[in-house]
Amino acid sequence: MREFKVVVLGSGGVGKSALTVQFVSGNFMEKYDPTIEDFYRKEIEVDQAPCVLEILDTAGTEQFASMRDLYIKNGQGFVVVYSITSHQTFQDIRNMREQIMRVKNSESVPVLLVGNKVDLEHQREVTRAEGEALAQIWRCPFMEVSAKFKSNVDEMFTEIVREMNVLPSKGKGDGVCCCCVLM
Repeated sequence: MREFKVVVLGSGGVGKSALTVQFVSGNFMEKYDPTIEDFYRKEIEVDQAPCVLEILDTAGTEQFASMRDLYIKNGQGFVVVYSITSHQTFQDIRNMREQIMRVKNSESVPVLLVGNKVDLEHQREVTRAEGEALAQIWRCPFMEVSAKFKSNVDEMFTEIVREMNVLPSKGKGDGVCCCCVLM
């Protein structure tokens, strides 16, 4: 069974932990303590192929930004998450993608752009068109999701596995694939 290491990255408060916990356990976390680093495993099937996802839920706060290079170095695919209710988080992810490309020393790294919190449509600051336009520039898939309502959460993790199968990152050559989810 193939293993994929998924690292979830993004600014603090965008819902990285909520998305990860919703995917792994089916529970929505309304309140949470800021994450430093949490690790999860889940077996899933993608396109009739069983696989194991190892998901690293990372810190979104700047005080832990120095750890990001290590997460990126060990990852092979990345899910970059922002909140549709905060334009600042949408701006923050641009630097994260640049960091991924620099650390991986490649322009063809599996990345999935994700706008979270579509359940808060009335508080939207980032339009769907802005997300789609950025994904087009990055040449990566894009989707909007809701951890609260589990909308597109499973599809998000399925999509990053598909991206890793199409664009395998340069890894250690050990046959293990890695993914990162960025929020």
